[in-house]
Amino acid sequence: MPSLGSRELARRLVAIVALGVAGLFASTAAGHGGSLGEGARESVTVPTWLFLLTGGAVVGASFLLASFVTDRRLIDDLHGWRATVPIPGRDGLASIARVGAVLGVAVVVTIGYVGPQSGLSNLAILLVWVGWWAGYTMSAYLLGETWSTVNPWRTVAELLPSLDRTLPSVGAWPAVVGLLTLIWIEVVSPLADDPALLSTVVVGYTVVAIAGAVVFGPDRWFDRVDPISAVFKYYGHVAPIETISTRISDNKHGDASLAVRAPGVGLTRTDLVTDSSEVAFVVALLWSTTYDGFVATPAWKSLISPLIEVGVPAHLIYPAALAIGFVAFLGVYRLAARAARSTGETYLAAGELARRFAPPLIAIAAGYHLAHYLGYFLSLAPVLATVLTSPLSPPAVVPVFSLPGWFGAISVASVLAGHLLAIWIAHAAAFDLFPGRLQAIRSQYPFTLVMVAYTMTSLWIVTQPTIQPPFL
Repeated sequence: MPSLGSRELARRLVAIVALGVAGLFASTAAGHGGSLGEGARESVTVPTWLFLLTGGAVVGASFLLASFVTDRRLIDDLHGWRATVPIPGRDGLASIARVGAVLGVAVVVTIGYVGPQSGLSNLAILLVWVGWWAGYTMSAYLLGETWSTVNPWRTVAELLPSLDRTLPSVGAWPAVVGLLTLIWIEVVSPLADDPALLSTVVVGYTVVAIAGAVVFGPDRWFDRVDPISAVFKYYGHVAPIETISTRISDNKHGDASLAVRAPGVGLTRTDLVTDSSEVAFVVALLWSTTYDGFVATPAWKSLISPLIEVGVPAHLIYPAALAIGFVAFLGVYRLAARAARSTGETYLAAGELARRFAPPLIAIAAGYHLAHYLGYFLSLAPVLATVLTSPLSPPAVVPVFSLPGWFGAISVASVLAGHLLAIWIAHAAAFDLFPGRLQAIRSQYPFTLVMVAYTMTSLWIVTQPTIQPPFL
């Protein structure tokens, strides 16, 4: 890195201090929202409307600060920093992880059918929801993505002959439908309480995944169709660690190393989101975490109670709300992309702007996932560890970690951190797209407004009391 003059160094220090002030403001605002864990939350100690406006103001202020004190050189210096660490014995470790993942699926299916049929006493329930969907998923965006290596269905599919049929030109839309379907099944069915049902769903997913990989080839299926693989791929680009390997043949890799970078830098890749279907998947990822939280609030119960009273089946309301909410989120985002053409005074198509500004939404989804599942994971991790030692005859009493009252601030801070990171990534994308500083800033106005709206929505959800999805 070239040496910096005193003026330039001062400017960069101002940038760092300004971002620190934004983070401090975020933490102060977060202190007003509390949680006692997944089952109960304290109400905020200030009026809700003021709390939400404060959260939205933090995101808006971070946009102004980033606009005033950063330039292309600072962005390039921050995003270009790397520290490389070699990985000795990577192939051996990867092989062990793959075998362990395949055995894990077998354990989930077996224990789901033959183990205790009460939720927190069954290892299958705990492995899937606490160990995998909560804990392992958090590792994808907090540390680094490993699912492409350990994916058990891909491991099995690569051992089978493939027909290598051509995949229809449908983009990532099958993954969009698959993700929304999985979220719908999770919400409307007792998957978190019925081990046998969970095992049946895992078996069904296994059959579909392996059959699709055999027909179309593992690379095509898991890169374009499989929704779980897409979730981990996108989350992995939020992480501060990426794996770098040197390919020496079609099926083997040479030396491998870990590259440590600033969080979110992976989201600045221009080829991360390639078309409108992948934009839709990113929006679906964001909406699915929002929907999962929203349907467990008293506000949702009040909203649908009149429909239930007139005889509309709950099992019809839930998928309808899932689809309508997704269309609304996607529609708002596309309107923002069209508005950005005007504010940025550019001839770039709205679809191109939507594609380039979609990756910041992944940071928002990661922040909300952390807010939604961190307390859940910490509370039940002792249960998982206890049942793991005796899966067929777990103790009658299992330890549950009771979260302190201040832990709710962590959830709010997670939401704000995700949105602040999204603002920064959008800022970097705008400076990469447009040659003029003012044009780059103006192009972000509509997207910033959308992010502020998403922020206020997410904050409102995490500060609401948590209930079981009603009328199911």
